[in-house]
Amino acid sequence: MEQIPIPTTTKGPAERFIGDVFVDGITGPDAGVVAAWVHFTPGARNAWHTHATGQTLHCTEGYGLVVTDDEVIALRPGVTAWTPPGQRHWHAAVPDHFMTHLAISATGPEPGAVWGEHITDEEYAEAVSRLG
Repeated sequence: MEQIPIPTTTKGPAERFIGDVFVDGITGPDAGVVAAWVHFTPGARNAWHTHATGQTLHCTEGYGLVVTDDEVIALRPGVTAWTPPGQRHWHAAVPDHFMTHLAISATGPEPGAVWGEHITDEEYAEAVSRLG
């Protein structure tokens, strides 16, 4: 058994995020999974991306959304969303709330995430409007 040192909180890089997003890693390098707490400030969002092994998102606080090409899921505390391997998606906080989720993906021989284009303000507003 080994206690993993607590990593420093990092700010999400501008090439992957719009707005302020902070990441607290959880797992060590040999865990077989990548897990992190991801903290989105109001209106912050990540770019379109895919995961070779899929991704589980479990919301722990606030209000946000996860969006695919076809669907918008509201993220509230206790809600868990799964995006299958290769499914293009993005996640965000709504404009007037913070949102934190636990992000979990298995590691594999392919890169963990493949990042695409940023979400435009229009795409973001349209997805938020679909929350109802």
